[in-house]
Amino acid sequence: MSITKNIILNHQEIQHKIRRIAYQIYESNVYEEDIILAGIESNGYILAKKLKQNLEKISNLKPILCKVQIDKKNPQAPIMTSLNQDEYINKSIVLVDDVLNSGSTLIYGVKHFLDVPLKQFKTAVLVNRNHKKYPVKADFKGISLSTSLNEHIEIILSGKTHKAYLE
Repeated sequence: MSITKNIILNHQEIQHKIRRIAYQIYESNVYEEDIILAGIESNGYILAKKLKQNLEKISNLKPILCKVQIDKKNPQAPIMTSLNQDEYINKSIVLVDDVLNSGSTLIYGVKHFLDVPLKQFKTAVLVNRNHKKYPVKADFKGISLSTSLNEHIEIILSGKTHKAYLE
C-alpha cells in the first residue's frame, strides 16, 4: 500500500508564511531591543533560524537563537537549551516549532521557560493542526488545518526546496 503525499505548502508559500510570521513577531515586539527565538530541535530550530534572517531584514530587532532539545517520546525528561536561564530573564521569547500537533511538545517547552521571569512569551508554528490534547495555542501560525488523527504532516525545511506534506 502506498501512502499518498499531498503538498499543502510549496517552497514559495512557506517563504511567504515565514516572512508574514516574522512581521507579526516584529509587530508584537516593536519596542524590544532583542528577542529570543527558541526553536525546538530540529525543524523548529531551522524555522527559528529562517525567522531570525527575516527579522534582521525587516527590523532593528536583534534576534538571539536558542536551540531547545525536548525528548518528544518522553517530554517530561529534562529540557536542554543552548542558552543559560539568566540569558533570557526579562526577555521576550518566541517558542518556535514546525507543527502544532497534540500540543505536548509546546506545553513542555513553555513550562521550561516559565522557571524565570519573562517580559513576554509567545509561540510560533508553521502548521497548526487544530486538534490539541493540551490547552496551548500558537500565537503566530503560517496555516491552520483540520486534519484527522491518523493523518501525518511532514515538513521539509532543509535543502534548497521546502515543502509541507499531508499524508
